[in-house]
Amino acid sequence: MRTLTTARIAALVAALISLICADAFCLEQRSRPTEAARSLQSTSAIAELGLRLFTDTRLSATRNVSCATCHVPEHAFSDGLPVAIGINEQRGTRNTPSLWDVSTLTTQFWDGRRATLEEQALDPVFNAREHGLATEDELLSIVRSDPAYTKAFQTTMQVEPGQIESRHVAAALASFERTLQSQPSRFDRFRYDGERSALTAAEIRGLRLFEGRAGCTKCHLIEARQATLSDQQFHSIGVGMQEILPHLAAITQQVAATDRRALEKLIAEDTRIAALGRFIVTKDPRDIGKFRTPSLRNVAITAPYMHDGSIVTLEAAIDFEVYYRSLQNDHPLILTPSEKSDISAFLHSLTSPNAQSFSVDRPDQ
Repeated sequence: MRTLTTARIAALVAALISLICADAFCLEQRSRPTEAARSLQSTSAIAELGLRLFTDTRLSATRNVSCATCHVPEHAFSDGLPVAIGINEQRGTRNTPSLWDVSTLTTQFWDGRRATLEEQALDPVFNAREHGLATEDELLSIVRSDPAYTKAFQTTMQVEPGQIESRHVAAALASFERTLQSQPSRFDRFRYDGERSALTAAEIRGLRLFEGRAGCTKCHLIEARQATLSDQQFHSIGVGMQEILPHLAAITQQVAATDRRALEKLIAEDTRIAALGRFIVTKDPRDIGKFRTPSLRNVAITAPYMHDGSIVTLEAAIDFEVYYRSLQNDHPLILTPSEKSDISAFLHSLTSPNAQSFSVDRPDQ
């Protein structure tokens, strides 16, 4: 199980501060006590508090799991595993998504069952297979008994130690997550900055296929002023459906009869329930097996792929997408091996320069 030493946490804090205040404007604002500067400093302090919570293994039943256990900075805030692994080496049911640019999402989780980062932030903490804390009181006991936390909440949110609530913890975690914004990739420099040399010939060919004959931008949007690379909608490409089809009637009825709190436990423990996707939220049969379109930013360094982590390589993911796009269009999408290689090359150009630079690999002081 991965752990974070005090020095590694300190390195994360230093990296966060540099991420928030990297440009000259921020430095100027910090040097002048204007209202805007005070607001910025307050936001930075809350985000730093959120980072400390994010890396705190005490916020788990076994005291050795934190948010950073699965959202590993060196793995672009994913974990490189098919599914998340939490306390006591328990396997989850879904792949850990990268947290880069998570603030741009209109819904949270693969099935979109939460609307905001604040609503999502503590779900893993109370998930029996992730952090495993049983109650909010257990969480608050840890936070309220730590002088560093009580001082930080008092300073940043003007909350007295005994008044710290779970919503304050969630707000701090969300504040940190909002700082995780990707720097422009080589593709961004090519498309939006006019830097024609930013992409290789193969990457440009891949981009043309991506926007053209391959039809990838129907879901992975590239817009006039920015590339979100996701339509934020929910689609099914058949992943996991073969396993649940024999049990479909039973598990859909089970979901329909289960309240929200109990559903969280089912999603975490039952791969068949987890494979129902958006249906868990809407109870609409048309949403069975649908999952939110992931952004393709940093896709080359966040394998394995799909909601269940069942596709190991980027090349295999491209093959899978081509196959299902052919089925959905009722006619084959024929791409040569060379053309698929070009698309892979283009996808590599979507890696941001800071995607793996939030490093905590430093020796203890």
